[in-house]
Amino acid sequence: MSFVTWRTAMQQALYGPSGFYRQAPGPAGHFRTSVSASSTFAQAIWELVLQTDRLLGHPHPFQVIDMAAGQGQLAAGLLTLARQSPLAGRIQVQAVEIAPRPVGLDPEITWLPQPPTAMTGLIIANEWLDNVACDVVQTTGLPEPEHLAVVEVNPQGQERLGGPASPEDAAWVARWWPLESAARAQAGLRAEVGRSRDQQWSWLVGHLQRGIAVAIDYATTTEARASGLYPTGTLTAYRAGRQVRPVPDGSCDLTAAVALDACAAAIPQACTALVAQHEALGHLGVSTQAAAGADLLQRLLTRSQSSELLDPDGLGGFTWLMQAVRCDLPRWAAVTATPQP
Repeated sequence: MSFVTWRTAMQQALYGPSGFYRQAPGPAGHFRTSVSASSTFAQAIWELVLQTDRLLGHPHPFQVIDMAAGQGQLAAGLLTLARQSPLAGRIQVQAVEIAPRPVGLDPEITWLPQPPTAMTGLIIANEWLDNVACDVVQTTGLPEPEHLAVVEVNPQGQERLGGPASPEDAAWVARWWPLESAARAQAGLRAEVGRSRDQQWSWLVGHLQRGIAVAIDYATTTEARASGLYPTGTLTAYRAGRQVRPVPDGSCDLTAAVALDACAAAIPQACTALVAQHEALGHLGVSTQAAAGADLLQRLLTRSQSSELLDPDGLGGFTWLMQAVRCDLPRWAAVTATPQP
């Protein structure tokens, strides 16, 4: 079979006509997410909805955009909470997903293949950017411009080195995943080029007229990438609850950690914060302590569900990239924010 770049292979394997994200049961049948772990996550996001609504001065309508909505669990949970709140007459819950609309989903949830081109409110992109297809490059030990080569792959997962990385990709690697010094001494070091993620995030936030956009993903930092912590990159795959070798044949989820710091820099005009999920959820009311008067079973359930979301070595280890457009971030996030120019 023919070899193509990893970006092309990922795009086809995940989103092509027979791609992973077009098949039933979809991601829910292969791995747990914060959304599927418990309803506690939706309750925390609802608190962020309320905070964002206050910061925006209660606009009408207030949109909640659930990017990569899966089976719509988060959107459904938020709509249920909205019906019991003052936002009931103003909120629009919109789920963005390429898969068909799930049977039985509440008809008040708008199901879209692409996000709206004008948004006011809150965007939640939970585990979306890690599935945005990206190229993989590898050091060759040769002098520039051949010191970075594009890695190609076939549908069986066999790899080979292709031609030199483009000047744009080489510049991104030099800025965000610096391999230059190591490349002169060692061949075989890899980096995932995050330009496609930067572009997708920039496009999405660029259509946010007023509000807050939140990308939630496993992330790496420039310091960790430059230190050589990921010599073979982070590209991996999941199938039926297990981590497997990444093979772009549509049978598994293909994912790579996100350089959220690079995504943030793509929107320099926004007010920005990078916050660990366990810290963000703590500020949004997630706690292992049950409400007063709860029975033993409820206390045990609350502790179990919250502990999973708050575990820094598990789901709590996600990073939140929060960017505010023409409004402020919540005070708890603004502590680490980058001020708008």
